[in-house]
Amino acid sequence: MSQQAGQALSMPCLQGERIRLRELNPDDAPALREQADNQAVWRNLLDGFPHPYTLADAEAWCSGGWRQGAWVWGIEHEGAVIGCIGLRPESGWLRCNAEVGYWIGQPFWRRGITAEALRLVTAWAWADRAEISRIYAPIFAWNEGSQAVARSAGYALEARWPQSALKAGQLIDRVVWASYRSPASPTSFDPLTITP
Repeated sequence: MSQQAGQALSMPCLQGERIRLRELNPDDAPALREQADNQAVWRNLLDGFPHPYTLADAEAWCSGGWRQGAWVWGIEHEGAVIGCIGLRPESGWLRCNAEVGYWIGQPFWRRGITAEALRLVTAWAWADRAEISRIYAPIFAWNEGSQAVARSAGYALEARWPQSALKAGQLIDRVVWASYRSPASPTSFDPLTITP
């Protein structure tokens, strides 16, 4: 059954080895602002991600009102939210696709944390979202770190889009990494790793 655009989606909690993916709440705003208010983080995200990133921005994000039609998890590591990962299913005849996006604070880069988050979300989607057969991550071509995350999580380089976006007034290239449902994908998720 496909989700209607604008409909709130239920948020499972996904437990990994080092992280927990969970719904954001207002108490997460200060920790999220601390990680998000960084030009190196902003440089690799869409223009809707503000810079500077204020506490008011974090509070609005954590309130979740904007989140209709997407699953967005806070990435909790050692008791604090250090970033986010989201999955947005498409609709209509493209509803077999879902776009994934992710970021974490710079102090946590290159530790495998984001790749673990992406593996958790991908495994959950294959197990719990029968209509989704392709998950894709559009990434700025200069962002080698995010491409390494996708590669480490088993995604394949699907496309290169030269001169396809503007960021900070600069014409840039993008790449798309994707994962596909395989016939061997699980039909149910381990109940020990998801809590309602």
